[in-house]
Amino acid sequence: MNRTPSAANGPIPVDVRVLAATHRDLNALVAESKFSRGSLVPLAVVPIEIPPLERTTRDIPLLVEYFNRSLGKRAGKKFTTIDKKSLKLFAGYNWPGNVRELQNVIERAVILCEGETFSVEESWLKKRHPQGFTRSEPLNGALVKQEMQIIEAALARSNGRILRDGGAAAKLGCHRARSTQNQAPENKQIQIQVPHRD
Repeated sequence: MNRTPSAANGPIPVDVRVLAATHRDLNALVAESKFSRGSLVPLAVVPIEIPPLERTTRDIPLLVEYFNRSLGKRAGKKFTTIDKKSLKLFAGYNWPGNVRELQNVIERAVILCEGETFSVEESWLKKRHPQGFTRSEPLNGALVKQEMQIIEAALARSNGRILRDGGAAAKLGCHRARSTQNQAPENKQIQIQVPHRD
């Protein structure tokens, strides 16, 4: 492929490969004049359709094992067993947030699980779309809400303690400097409810 920049004396050979991903139906967007057909043609050389997680539940155990291992390593934890009931919960959930949502749920469990058995709480997964996530909501907004839930759960498990041994910061894998630097603005911004200690 050759391209001629405006300031060049002649064509310059270019060897590139473009990878693009989307959850939108680009053909439908072209029909609605919301996406350029000229942009679609070069992207459609080798289209690969990846089905949503709810249609490939057989992949869930492999993904759970992978994220369990990688996220556990990052958190300094190692789980020897995976709770079978949790796997059934995963298989029965419709995953509106797809693999990213699965990863977030596993990360939450990795942070909060004690011992060598990985498990999730049934209340984390609901048959219908979670209240904090709708199809029309931008994914980044849903992820922020899930992050809030993880932080609030860590605070609840540590009885509102943020720093020191057993505090929420340690459970979340945050360093002291990062926790103290971001504590006030983060709490104010996402309005975290810190449970009162007795």
